[in-house]
Amino acid sequence: MKISPFDKFRVSAEQRRSMKAMKEKLFYLFAIGVSIFLLFFFITNVWIGHEAKRLCQEAQWEYGKKDLPAGNAGCVEALIATLEDEHQGYRTRNHAIWALGEFGDSHALPILQKYYTGNIPDREPLDETISQYELKKAVELVSGGTNITAWVWRWGIK
Repeated sequence: MKISPFDKFRVSAEQRRSMKAMKEKLFYLFAIGVSIFLLFFFITNVWIGHEAKRLCQEAQWEYGKKDLPAGNAGCVEALIATLEDEHQGYRTRNHAIWALGEFGDSHALPILQKYYTGNIPDREPLDETISQYELKKAVELVSGGTNITAWVWRWGIK
């Protein structure tokens, strides 16, 4: 019996079943990994949205809900008032900057640019100064930057 040079490439039925089982296991591991990633992504987005809405509600409560427009515009106006209120602590004002960036409303751009110097130090204590790093991120988001988390929670603002 003569052995063909291609015989070494032939795979037995047992080897094919083993490879098929391994491919199925890899597919299931991949599917589980993607599912876990999407779950954490969704949870994180909901958390970010909850925090942005909370900051909005606090600002609206502080600066008079009755004088502000409804929805996103009211949040932006209240957060701008928080940022411009020099009696507020720096941490509160920095949180307002972050929230303004998350809302992404272009009405906040002039106010954010007013505070943004472009000089971002290596470390910024949030309790001692207006954060230039947060301002940079907020200006980018308000100027039309992509916010991949906002679609999950922005629709629910009242």
